[in-house]
Amino acid sequence: MDTSPTALFDSYEQDFKQIIQSIRDKLEGDGKDAQGEQRKAALRRVEMELDEADEMISQMEIEIQGIPQSLRPSYQSRIKASKADLQRYKKLSKEQHTQLSRSELLSRPGVSATSDEPYGATSDRTRLLAGTSLLEDGSRRLLESQRIALETEEQGADILRSLRGQREQIQNARDTLQRADTSIDRASGTLKKMIRRMYQQRVVTAAIIVVLVILILVILWAKLWR
Repeated sequence: MDTSPTALFDSYEQDFKQIIQSIRDKLEGDGKDAQGEQRKAALRRVEMELDEADEMISQMEIEIQGIPQSLRPSYQSRIKASKADLQRYKKLSKEQHTQLSRSELLSRPGVSATSDEPYGATSDRTRLLAGTSLLEDGSRRLLESQRIALETEEQGADILRSLRGQREQIQNARDTLQRADTSIDRASGTLKKMIRRMYQQRVVTAAIIVVLVILILVILWAKLWR
């Protein structure tokens, strides 16, 4: 298993490329020639894949925080290129959704683009306007969802940075405690040596006093018994 700091980033990027290739096939490849319900299903699948691709980019942005600074610029450029691809296909998907909706409305009975009434009967034109309004509302909701997703992504990145900072603080505190523990051990050894020397000095002092007392007693004995 690859344990390098860029392994997860590379994995997410590879998944992103596979998803984008699938989207490209549906929007620009053979899939774009599908009609009717088949085309609707393809576009629905594109929407799901766009969400998956968006999630892959979010994961890549999280993983880049753990990549060494010396390697990070090249990976940031790769994220930027991936975002550009994603936005391009989001725009293309939206355009094809709109084209499909217009085609369905114009293909209904009573609707003719070449008649004196460009949208057919008044009721058909009303339905077309309502459909357009719904599309615009859907687009606004999609943009709002994207904005919320980006805000959530930024908050997640901030939390990750905060956690990394806290981890560094804990590591620094642990190093400080280890140094303090080492200093305490050294101080304790020094105190033990001082105590040992103090006891040695006491023994020497006591021995000197005993010798002096014996000498005094000997002198007294000598004077008294002579």
